[in-house]
Amino acid sequence: MIEILPVVATFLAAFLFMELVAWFTHKYIMHGALWKLHEDHHVPHDHTLEKNDLFALMFAIPSVLLLAFGTMNGNSLLISAGTGILVYGMAYFFVHDIYVHRRVKWFRNVDNSYLRSVRIAHKMHHKHRVKEPGESFGFLWVGKKYREIAKRNRS
Repeated sequence: MIEILPVVATFLAAFLFMELVAWFTHKYIMHGALWKLHEDHHVPHDHTLEKNDLFALMFAIPSVLLLAFGTMNGNSLLISAGTGILVYGMAYFFVHDIYVHRRVKWFRNVDNSYLRSVRIAHKMHHKHRVKEPGESFGFLWVGKKYREIAKRNRS
């Protein structure tokens, strides 16, 4: 029988850990050695896909491996960790690609202070069209400065 607490804790730990991984990767890899893959995300364009979308595939690899090995070996903690990474990726897609960048025309009327702060922080990040300087490299965690701006700029 599977004990639920370790499974839930592993899921949450994997999900939250991905925010740290995303921040570190965004700041030091995407705006570092792999800038050429990320650069097209910072410039206006009219194509649907970006080279930057390759990062989604890279982030999916650990999730797929954990889910596969967990399933093959009946290991619920590996499955839980893989699911946490998968759900983080889904949250990233819905909030970043759909809500913030409007790559798919859904959720246009969704409005709350947290989502506004995410959008503001990301706009501040994108005001820099070059590799450096940069700011606001996280995804789900938004700095206090952006939360305060969002509260002041209610629609």
